[in-house]
Amino acid sequence: MTQIPTLTRNLDSKTFRSYYYLKEELVEFCRNNGLPTSGGKEELTDRIAYYLDTGSVKKVAKRKAHTVDVGVITEDTLIEPNIVCSEKHRAFFKEKIGKTFSFNVQFQKWLKANAGKTYGDAIDAYYMILEEKKKGKTKIDKQFEYNTYIRDFFEANQGRSLQDAITCWKYKKSLQGHNRYEIADLEALEN
Repeated sequence: MTQIPTLTRNLDSKTFRSYYYLKEELVEFCRNNGLPTSGGKEELTDRIAYYLDTGSVKKVAKRKAHTVDVGVITEDTLIEPNIVCSEKHRAFFKEKIGKTFSFNVQFQKWLKANAGKTYGDAIDAYYMILEEKKKGKTKIDKQFEYNTYIRDFFEANQGRSLQDAITCWKYKKSLQGHNRYEIADLEALEN
């Protein structure tokens, strides 16, 4: 297995971006080098790459969410901008949809993208999202490379174990380049 280069100031951004680092490693690098530690993995990666290229700290724009107290929620209530999925929202959806309701990622994204529509529209969207999930493969966001890899591994290797998938993932992330599953990754199981 190849050795992933240690994340230090001496690394160039191109090399840095071509290896897989855990979010915890990115946050630690930021702390040790006076960079802001807020944001998701993609933001941290961009911030570190900028720092490695320029030696400068990229300013982070402060996001101030203006939350709105929606009051009583009915099916005719409009979805507020910058919606925060609160216990009040959860109670409403559980009452209308049932105990199985959960704020899955796709539904949260739909809510945030559809301010101004009604909560009745949101209930319809929730059921559509569930139907789409049943029909096939849902999109996994970019920052969840491990989840995407494991899913793709099992699609190509039915009957293999989770341990096999994890072994191949560990091998793949130690290599320079992308972290998508390839049949050649099975060579990790031969060692």
